[in-house]
Amino acid sequence: MPEFLSAPAFVLWGAPTSWLEVIAASLALVMVGCNLREIHWGWPLAILSSLLYVAVFSQARIYGDASLQVFFAIVACWGWFQWLRGHRADGSALGVARLTPRGIALVLSACAVAWPLVAVFLQRFTDSDVPWWDGFATGLSLVGQFLLGRKFVENWLVWLAVNTVSVGLFIHKGLWLTVGLYTVFALLSVAGYLAWRRRLPMIAS
Repeated sequence: MPEFLSAPAFVLWGAPTSWLEVIAASLALVMVGCNLREIHWGWPLAILSSLLYVAVFSQARIYGDASLQVFFAIVACWGWFQWLRGHRADGSALGVARLTPRGIALVLSACAVAWPLVAVFLQRFTDSDVPWWDGFATGLSLVGQFLLGRKFVENWLVWLAVNTVSVGLFIHKGLWLTVGLYTVFALLSVAGYLAWRRRLPMIAS
């Protein structure tokens, strides 16, 4: 990695913010804006931002989130394909949809299983000092990414939970620029849910 990326761009509340974090945060913010508007170019931005955040989170010893970024970069390729070429089971084009009651039950079950599994792994095999908080954000992000790729409106509710917990996690780590970013993400999660929900009647009709 070029040395200038690790160099401090500025200092926030006594903690240096690297150029690496500045670039990663900027790309991530534009990416979420694209997702909100169903613009498929958000996916390649997600790939770039995720790869940069691998380094940011590794330096902060948030290993669950660091590993998650590698997963995000891979899944973003799948998500990009889904938004460009994906379709529903009935053959219709992939558009914003709502989960069925069975789908909601499966999502809740997946979240309930993923959180402790990731947390226990981090607790046993890494030196993370926040395995359960890191595990929550990591486990639920896996579920949220799948729902986003398949354009289920409930993805925004999962991201709201992830982003809210992540704000506290990054405050603990002193990643102040990312704290601000994830605060905006939390607000955009609400905006995204409302915007996508308004599209449901048009699709249904």
